This record gives sequence, structure tokens and C-alpha cells, in this order.
Amino acid sequence: MTRSLFGLTLWYPSDDTFRRVFEFIDPEALNRCFGRWVETLVTKTGGEILPIDGKTIRGSYDRNQGKSALHVITAWSSEQRLVLAQMKVDDKSNEITPIPALLELLDITDSIITIDAMGTQTEIAQKIIEKKGNYVLTLKANHPTLHHQVKEWFERASAQQFSGIDVSYEQRIESGHHRREIRQVWSVLITVIGELYQPRLWAGLKSVLMVVRVRHLWNKTKEGSAILSNFFR
Repeated sequence: MTRSLFGLTLWYPSDDTFRRVFEFIDPEALNRCFGRWVETLVTKTGGEILPIDGKTIRGSYDRNQGKSALHVITAWSSEQRLVLAQMKVDDKSNEITPIPALLELLDITDSIITIDAMGTQTEIAQKIIEKKGNYVLTLKANHPTLHHQVKEWFERASAQQFSGIDVSYEQRIESGHHRREIRQVWSVLITVIGELYQPRLWAGLKSVLMVVRVRHLWNKTKEGSAILSNFFR
């Protein structure tokens, strides 16, 4: 691979040499260059779904030097199937801190940003709205009062089959790898739910969703997946 990329026929550097070269590269400068290169490939992301997720890089730790594994957050273009931006998470921080900085690198106008429960923060929602984007944020027990309120409301509404409630419903069935998964989604405007806990803290909040999944494996069925409530602007 190295020979074909660099035209080296008699000798080529070892992996240690490449590692030492990469260690001298300024990560911020590399990130800026990477961003400009991506812009030549993706000129517009309006209307696209852009998941932001954190991952730990396998084999990136160094026990001898006492270095923990490298953790990064990544913005991914679902339509382009391309990483748009990536940022390292500081060892003494978590994913919440670098997400706003990652958003600053992107033009997210009219795009839909999806983030898991870790990124469900009012400041992050505000940043997305300021940059003219939309968001779908997973609501879990890290916001206990609001989560309990939304979950309880959906449980009551489901028991009554959403009778008299203006609700949008979607179902999707996916099969593959010896399993079949059914996803059901109910969406209602926040005005239907009534008095939410501190709704004004969530910039642009308009509706709340409930997602229920049922997975049929080749030898058994997993039912009763946890209810996931999401914010959607």
C-alpha cells in the first residue's frame, strides 16, 4: 500500500517513522486543512442528517507512558457517507465540552443534528439553533424530571391508543444478519403534552417523540425496549 501511494520501490519507512511524523503535525492545523478539503467534496449539507457521536479508538492507549485511550467525537454525513469533522475529547473532559466547538467547524444550515443522551444539553441545542440547524436529541435519565414527565405522558397516551390526540405515527421494518427489527415512532407537538418542565431552556423545541423497538433474532425475540424520547425542532 505504501509503495503504491508514494512510488517507493526499493525502500519505504516503517510504521514507527510514520508515527513520529504524525506526532509533529499540529492537530489544529491539520483539522483546518481537513475541513477545507471536505468542503471541496461536500458543498451543501442542507436537509441532511448529521449524527454526532463519540468513539474510543482501539489500541490508542499506552500503558508504558500512562496514556489513556484516545476518545474523539465525529460529525458524520449520512448521505455523503463521509466524516465532516472530528475532534479529540480532552482526558479530563467529556463529550459535552467539544461538541459546540465541533459545530463551529460546520455549516449545518437546515441540517438535522442527531446526538445521543450525553449531548442532550440546553447549551448544545442553543448552539444548533444559532447555526440555523435542527436537532434530534435523545432524552434519558440524565434529565430525570423531564424524562419522567415525558415517559409518563406517553405511557398514558399509549394505553388509551392516543384517542383524541393529534399524533404522527411511522413504522419501519428492517431485516438482515438473521434479525428483524420493528421501529415504531409517535410524534406530538409539545402543546399537546401540556406544561413541560422548563421548556424555555430548550431553544426551538417544538415536538417530542417516542420510539419503541422490537428485535426478532434468529432464535428468540427481544421485546419491551426502553422508550426513547427525543426532541425535534
